Amino acid sequence: MSLDIQSIRSQFPALQRTVGDRPAVFLDGPAGSQVPECVIDAISGYLRGSNANNGGEFLTSRETGQLMHDASMAMADLVGSDDPDSIVFGPNMTTLTFQFSRALAQTWEAGDEIVVTRLDHDANVWPWVMAARDAGVTVRYVPFHTGDCTLDMEAMAQAVGPRTRLVAVGAASNAVGTMNPVGEVARLAHAQGALVYVDAVHSAPHRLMDAAGWDADFVAFSAYKFYGPHVGIVHGRRELLASLPAYQVRPAQDSVPGRWSTGTRNHEGMAGAMAAVDYLAALGKGATRRDRLQTAYADIAEHEGALCRSLIAGVHGVGGYRVLGITDPARSDRVATLSIVHERHKPQALHERLGESGIFSWAGHFYAVEVTAHLGRDPDGMLRLGLMHYNTQEEVDRVVHELLAIG
Repeated sequence: MSLDIQSIRSQFPALQRTVGDRPAVFLDGPAGSQVPECVIDAISGYLRGSNANNGGEFLTSRETGQLMHDASMAMADLVGSDDPDSIVFGPNMTTLTFQFSRALAQTWEAGDEIVVTRLDHDANVWPWVMAARDAGVTVRYVPFHTGDCTLDMEAMAQAVGPRTRLVAVGAASNAVGTMNPVGEVARLAHAQGALVYVDAVHSAPHRLMDAAGWDADFVAFSAYKFYGPHVGIVHGRRELLASLPAYQVRPAQDSVPGRWSTGTRNHEGMAGAMAAVDYLAALGKGATRRDRLQTAYADIAEHEGALCRSLIAGVHGVGGYRVLGITDPARSDRVATLSIVHERHKPQALHERLGESGIFSWAGHFYAVEVTAHLGRDPDGMLRLGLMHYNTQEEVDRVVHELLAIG
């Protein structure tokens, strides 16, 4: 493995925090990662030296225009596209998905159908359900297998038919870590003439996105999950971005990607998002940024996978704990996000006890309301521990020790 974890950790100021006399353990990454110094510098540097609106004939405005192009190219490299104009920036993935659901619904007719899954974050479910209701369109839900929390692909194949107009699917579950066969879902959808909208928010920090390999029509993700600031991004096929009805004010551009901007973009956020991509690329090797990202993500997956297997081995079936989803160490179709339940203690109580000891986690449904309902975990949900590439084996050992002490 090529990752120098201590060097990586030294770049994240937040990782120096302590709780009492012990270092904090950040396992809250699925709700938002920590950020390296270079991202902080990029945001503040833009605000200090180039803060202006785009389109003016003066230096800082031109610098902002160049930044917007460069940031779009960085996101294209991250998602696997060669077209910076395929990138739309917005406040967050949820807002962008509501925007695209409203636009796509204008192309639907009564009697049409859309497909969503019960394994997804609600940001890739409810915007489509609401749009379908407005358009008089039928919604079909695809379940998942409760044993290992994998998508029921037989049910997916049955749900997608000649009236299907859209299939919304997540690349990875933010609740239980399952990686979905996005390419297979796209194949089923496109065979019936349907579009595919991929929520890659949770997969983005763990696996390199591949819009072309997935054959996805849209890929949505958020920079604050992969070490950047709070901005959302959607990659869309250029022909769709150019032809779909965009809700915009009259003076707005009608060319892509500007026609999807509902106002002034978050320029400092774009600077930070680009810096986050460049940070990740600097962890790898290769001639191009995409090449460097590929090698970096391979190393990230190896490191996080080892930590994940160690954490599962330490708590699954031990002291009253159970890890939901994939626990077989031989399988690779999961990211390092674990949802855990205990036979006696509620998730919130575990979350509070860990917090007191300086271990940052989450408890509840994590907006994956279909997941918790399908698993029968309402209203308490689960305890979620999210491992990132800056976490260490020593931290995993400490978490296991604290959990078993509670149990």
